[in-house]
Amino acid sequence: MAEAAGERVTGPERVAAAARALGLAVDVVRMPASTRTAEEAALACGCTVAQIVKSLVFEAGDGGLRLLLVSGANRVDPVAVEAATGERLSRADPKRVRAETGFAIGGVPPVGHPAPVLMDRDLLAHATVWAAAGAPDAVFEIAPDALRAATGATVIAMG
Repeated sequence: MAEAAGERVTGPERVAAAARALGLAVDVVRMPASTRTAEEAALACGCTVAQIVKSLVFEAGDGGLRLLLVSGANRVDPVAVEAATGERLSRADPKRVRAETGFAIGGVPPVGHPAPVLMDRDLLAHATVWAAAGAPDAVFEIAPDALRAATGATVIAMG
């Protein structure tokens, strides 16, 4: 996204623009407290931890990145993911995550990435979920099926 003369575009502004580009109408909300962890985000958003979307970046055996959208209540089971995808994944280095996504861990949004997306099927059990929006205090609410459709995510069991 181009910056206007002398203006810096914030992470939440980039997330809102990426969501719009995917046809999503989301309102990025800046919370008075941190939303960096699933527990902090659930408290700030007034929802359950299961309704928080953890956007986790993993590296595949081919060296490419994969974005996993995981329910805040779940931990990624690498064996289950490998069984579902045929790929062995490992956590990407935080420096690589920042370099390739433009976001630090804890603020990585579920939109605006070229990496293939895998989505935890448990997220689909909720009417809405909350996702990171590019800063440790920024989130947006969305219907999980709309997020799946917009990102082209493949739905699998994560754990």
